[in-house]
Amino acid sequence: MTRRGLFGLVFLALATGSAAAQSVADFYKAHPIVMLVGSGAGGGYDIYARTFARAFSLHIPGHPDVIAKNVPAAAGLAAASTLYASAARDGTVIGALTNGAPMGPLFGDPGAHYDPRQFAWLGSIGKLENVCATWHTSPVRTIAQAQARPIVVAGAGASSNTVIVPKMLNALIGTKFKVVSGYDPGSGLTLAVESGEAEGVCGLSWSTMKASRPRWVDQRLLNVLVQLGLTKLRELPDVPSALDLVGDPENKAVMELILMRQEAGRPFAAPPGTPADRVAALRQAFQDTLRDPDFAAEAQKVQLEIDPISGPAIAQLLDKAYAAPKRIVQRAAALVEPAAH
Repeated sequence: MTRRGLFGLVFLALATGSAAAQSVADFYKAHPIVMLVGSGAGGGYDIYARTFARAFSLHIPGHPDVIAKNVPAAAGLAAASTLYASAARDGTVIGALTNGAPMGPLFGDPGAHYDPRQFAWLGSIGKLENVCATWHTSPVRTIAQAQARPIVVAGAGASSNTVIVPKMLNALIGTKFKVVSGYDPGSGLTLAVESGEAEGVCGLSWSTMKASRPRWVDQRLLNVLVQLGLTKLRELPDVPSALDLVGDPENKAVMELILMRQEAGRPFAAPPGTPADRVAALRQAFQDTLRDPDFAAEAQKVQLEIDPISGPAIAQLLDKAYAAPKRIVQRAAALVEPAAH
């Protein structure tokens, strides 16, 4: 072999070794992370995401800055679509997604341009246990009363839980919620309920209420009629579960599939194709953040509910949901995305 050829082989070996030697910490020392937040500023998702981001940075090797960028379009599905189709796949972009994002394609949401099973799921901060409630001045204080007479509830966009949940309950357990939609999901819903323009709201998560409307909870300004989740909230032991009110087995299967959207209520993901060592580091940092006593204290201060799910557990949940019988999926989809069916 010539001296030039030998030199070339040595150079190639050194270059390859240098690239392979770049640790996750070295990479993140030089690269900040952009976190796409699938909601508007100031709402429950945004509060969770930004509070988490500050602590998350401390547990990622290299301690990169984590920069939040709100992408609220299409009820948060635009953030998931961006993460899937055009975000950098090197670990510098992650998504703090809405609970509807993982199930959007299954239900035929026209804004869901991605396959959620291809994401590298990092984990979820907590579940979204929705509730339906009336304002404290309302005479309607039980779900039985909501089945007996019409109740006007304020809703946000057509694909929001505040529209989907009351319509689902009307179809599956015979409530008579009348949804007036189009309100801003933050101040609009709050003012509508507090002013008496609406008698209540159905489909806000209990944790979101605590984080973004703490006065409602602290001052007991709500009559909580029913809770919606695969399991009951410890804080609301006397509030009935919607699943327990469904008698027909097929209707129950439909509701369970819809409520799977709530289990990974505040999920975080990296794009498909993100290097495995960076995904592993981000997943470990996610778990370490949720175990951090300083983060726990900060979360308690702003009334964030921490009930985590791991990234692999989210993937397993999605595999189960996407394997549901076609008829159950179609019936659930017709309730979640009626315009698409």
